[in-house]
Amino acid sequence: MSNTVKRNEIYEGIVTDLTSSGAGVVKVGEYPLFVQGALRGERVKVKVTKTLKRYGFAKLEEIQTASSERQDAPCAVYDECGGCQLQHLTYEGQLEEKRQLVQNTLQKIGRFSTIDVPPVLGMEHPWRYRNKSQVPLQYVNGRPAWGFFKQRTHDIVPTETCLIQTEEADRLLEAITNALPKLHIPLYDEKKHRGVLRHVIVRKGMNTGQVMVVLITNGKKLPAKDRLIELILETEPNVTSIIQNINNQKTNVIFGNESHTLYGEPYIYDTIGDVKFQISDRSFYQINAGQMEVLYKEALEAAQLTGNETVIDAYCGIGTISLFLAQRAKHVYGVEIVKQAIEDARINARLNEMDNATFEVGKAEEVVPRWYEEGIEADVFVVDPPRKGCDATLLETIITHAPKTVVYVSCNPATFARDARILVDGGYQLEKVQPVDMFGHTMHIEVVAVLSRIEDEK
Repeated sequence: MSNTVKRNEIYEGIVTDLTSSGAGVVKVGEYPLFVQGALRGERVKVKVTKTLKRYGFAKLEEIQTASSERQDAPCAVYDECGGCQLQHLTYEGQLEEKRQLVQNTLQKIGRFSTIDVPPVLGMEHPWRYRNKSQVPLQYVNGRPAWGFFKQRTHDIVPTETCLIQTEEADRLLEAITNALPKLHIPLYDEKKHRGVLRHVIVRKGMNTGQVMVVLITNGKKLPAKDRLIELILETEPNVTSIIQNINNQKTNVIFGNESHTLYGEPYIYDTIGDVKFQISDRSFYQINAGQMEVLYKEALEAAQLTGNETVIDAYCGIGTISLFLAQRAKHVYGVEIVKQAIEDARINARLNEMDNATFEVGKAEEVVPRWYEEGIEADVFVVDPPRKGCDATLLETIITHAPKTVVYVSCNPATFARDARILVDGGYQLEKVQPVDMFGHTMHIEVVAVLSRIEDEK
């Protein structure tokens, strides 16, 4: 089909769908073109930029009939920056697109034709929600600048304010960047592997107000360190932790393995409901604290705990879901492959005086079968895996040991749909899939799903 659609040619058509990356889909015959910036239902004129065998890409040339949900993006650098994909769509429109994405994915990948996905649980205020900002710095026209990478490049878009990160992050990034020439702190050049400052990370406890600043440096040397600390504290009085993380490797990975506390404690605190969490520079912690509570309340309701249940939480991280569930469970067992995360989880259990939570380092697919051999039988099994989904061995373990309820929290509808089909084919019923919006103005969506064991007829 693609040989009939030529590069640089102009086509007109109706946008029939949005992709998982937020691009509009315009079909020429049966050949789909992906068009960034186009919205469902719009009549558009597009110019083909690239053709592949089964699909192609096109640039939006003209909107002939605009969607009623189209709006002007409030961000000044939205068209250049690759951080958001949906600011040109009203928030209500975004939520409906995400609902349809989950619905379509369940049907196409999971072969679930009868599941009706309910409306997405959205944010009351879908701006300034990110509690963590990881920001690269580069020289642009000879001056230090902060911002985010243009799509498919390593060139940053100089930014003055990011509307989805905290105002504290804006102020700190601006102050640090402006001070670098006066303090004679050179920025890192990834091509030459020279310079000092690579990234600045700002974390905020949204419910405590505490702020952490992490300076990622290419080596231990940090010129004018004391003056930089003074500047940070003058800019933002709520900073309670300043960390230097050393990464002298030629890599795209942000963090190195060595961290030093320059000011305050090596952590900040935040709360989710009644549970308090200690967060270090490299702790994994959901970036949207308000919606995290919504998400975990959904998981807690799905688990239907009475106080008598044993819960296994695979991929437990720093224990956020585990400790939320431990409020109502008899005992929760959490496993996570990252050693630092398990150390944080144990600290958080002590912090909340919860002695009914046990955490272990290891691969879930290896630790969980051993737990079963040791006689630990789960009534409720919780999984919150990375984007690639659950390991096949872990899914087999769930099916073999048949816990009554599986609560599946996912940041990737596609791998969730795949795994849910495996569990359903193994004797479970998919009861409910509830999307929760954690990442406004992007196409990312979280889901909480409940699967119940079908009892054998006697």
